[in-house]
Amino acid sequence: MELLVCIKQVPDTSEIKLDPETNTLIRTGLPSIVNPFDMNALEAALKVKDTYPGTRVSVITMGPPQASIALKECISMGADEAYLITDRAFAGADTLATSYTIARAIAKVQKDQGKPFDIIFCGKQAIDGDTAQVGPQIAEELGIPQVTYVCKIEVTDGIVRTEREHEEGFEVLDTPVPMLMTAVKTLNEPRYPTLHHSIRATQYEVKLITANDMETDPKRLGLQGSPTRVRKVYSPPMRSAGTMLTGPVTESVETILGVLQQKELI
Repeated sequence: MELLVCIKQVPDTSEIKLDPETNTLIRTGLPSIVNPFDMNALEAALKVKDTYPGTRVSVITMGPPQASIALKECISMGADEAYLITDRAFAGADTLATSYTIARAIAKVQKDQGKPFDIIFCGKQAIDGDTAQVGPQIAEELGIPQVTYVCKIEVTDGIVRTEREHEEGFEVLDTPVPMLMTAVKTLNEPRYPTLHHSIRATQYEVKLITANDMETDPKRLGLQGSPTRVRKVYSPPMRSAGTMLTGPVTESVETILGVLQQKELI
């Protein structure tokens, strides 16, 4: 089988700061990591590879040249090939332009290798944007089935049986390949890099894909292809300290009811 994992290099959210003028993240000097949910997606793909000899796992991402570091981390965990989609034409892309670009790159890789990917794995969302849109949009661009919020997966005879989380419990689905799935944190525990794969990662040359390498509509790339506009990003003001009520419960309840009535909340 041919498997593909879409990853994203994201800033460590504990260090995030916002530029008040541009309403964008200040990435300069920030430590970067592989998006945690994408690590669960990678582990799921590697487990399928462990089960079925001859399976190949590729990883792909869109970003600046330094995103190759994230791809090499995936190689150190056992991925076979890595692709970096990078070009100034992709700058400023929102989720719609991003998913279009990644889908076109996937189509190019599939054409080059002469066959489609059986399963495309994505994390459920990126921790820097939290939109959970790119994975499903890639599936729509490629015209393949998708299953989101996957917490269990089993692959047998060209059918992917998944268990997905949702508000009312769990749902079990059988989906034929090719298909795309997005992983949640409870799906698995990502493995650690091995010495053998780490040595290979240091020597591995990431394959680059630019705008000129793909069949694309330039109007759908980067900022020009992004209908989303962020007008303002800000941190909400800190809440003031609450009031601690002491004394008999009945008196406290009457006090609370009085405040709620005064504020016309009841």
